[in-house]
Amino acid sequence: MSAAADRLTAKDFTTGQEVRWCPGCGDYAILKSMTRALADVGARPERTVFVSGIGCSSRFPYYLETYGFHTIHGRAPAIATGLKLAQPDLDVWVVTGDGDGLSIGGNHLMHALRRNVGLKILLFNNEVYGLTKGQYSPTSRPGTRTPSTPGGSFDAPVSPGLFALGAGARFIARAIDVDKTGLGGVLEAAHAFDGAAFVEIFQNCIVYNDDVFGAFTAKERAADAQLHVEHGKPLVFGEDGSKGIAFDPRTFSLRVVDARERPDDVLVHDETNATLAQLLLSMRMPELPVALGVVYRNPAERFEKQFYANHPTQLKRTAKVADALRQTSTWRVR
Repeated sequence: MSAAADRLTAKDFTTGQEVRWCPGCGDYAILKSMTRALADVGARPERTVFVSGIGCSSRFPYYLETYGFHTIHGRAPAIATGLKLAQPDLDVWVVTGDGDGLSIGGNHLMHALRRNVGLKILLFNNEVYGLTKGQYSPTSRPGTRTPSTPGGSFDAPVSPGLFALGAGARFIARAIDVDKTGLGGVLEAAHAFDGAAFVEIFQNCIVYNDDVFGAFTAKERAADAQLHVEHGKPLVFGEDGSKGIAFDPRTFSLRVVDARERPDDVLVHDETNATLAQLLLSMRMPELPVALGVVYRNPAERFEKQFYANHPTQLKRTAKVADALRQTSTWRVR
């Protein structure tokens, strides 16, 4: 059979199970982009695994025709790490949310990123706890009114991208749930990355936090509110690329300039520059646009390779648990 005839389609990665999200939920669009991306990169269902924690996003493994684990709250990165160490040749994806991944699971997520385990981590950010009826989450903005913050949240929110950068992530990207081109490109780039790839997806919760990202996702505002970054390309946005991002040395921050009048001041995106990544991830509306795409990509050796190169006991794979236990050192108590 030829390679073309053997190539799978998005439908080959779609299960027959009823998808049970609220009508209009952004998760539907993400699922569609995911099945399309898996087909486009030539993934194989038998070599692909999705691991999730708890939350609306964590129903993902049920709806993909691959292997999957629906695990416990916040622990998906830890379980996925064990799986990747046991079977390094598998494509292992982690699906989590802003609550699951940055609250109870923040510690596990941090260590998976700093170790550079070869996982593809998708964090669906809707700035609320959707599954448990709309409480505020670690990414909720100050003033957010929810059942758990009726007077408005006063917590300082977490920036998922800055969290990942601070944890030592080597790949950080952002996308919008309904942007099939942008999201699809980011998913393919994450799959190709040889290490831990962290993707924040702005996902709309139509029931408990509807249109929270509308200031930059609405079609009529997108041109002036979104900055799509691409390595080696000028950081321009707006109608016909009329606006550009420049560096202000007085405040050590970014600012908007007229890209046509001051083209030499416009920065060129360097995805290997961690300082630039921090500045881009720190941009806030309305003064600055929201950075989307691959913001940071700077490969390093994967944790699995280091583990097997340095593991003192050099464990051999075995089909029996008892045999595996006997391979390690034991203590005798007299």
